[in-house]
Amino acid sequence: MTVQLNHTIIHATDRAATADFLVSVLGLPEPAEFGPFLVVQTDNGVSLDVMHDEGEFSRQHYAFLVEEDEFDTIFGRIREGGLPYWAGPRHYRPGEINTNDGGRGVYFDDPDGHVLEILTRPYGSGDS
Repeated sequence: MTVQLNHTIIHATDRAATADFLVSVLGLPEPAEFGPFLVVQTDNGVSLDVMHDEGEFSRQHYAFLVEEDEFDTIFGRIREGGLPYWAGPRHYRPGEINTNDGGRGVYFDDPDGHVLEILTRPYGSGDS
């Protein structure tokens, strides 16, 4: 067996709101409850296990590789929802997308300030 990412935990002040946000913006299946988690399944078998956390937690970055048509659909949801978005991960170039490596990428925040990203080409895979 090769090494593969199976799941990651996303800490949230409201696990239902965060799971619903991920499902609605990214167009993923409804989450399943598993112990203290709401599990959001991605298409490549990696799950985002959303867990309620009342304490302080670090904001993380989660990047999702998508096809061109999926980018258009998800980016449409971001704009329709009035979500702020940026071309860079530190809120760099507000209201813009990037075209790194001949693809497209955009960053936006979840309800707890985790930085989410959709991109159509892995960085470093082509012309900048």
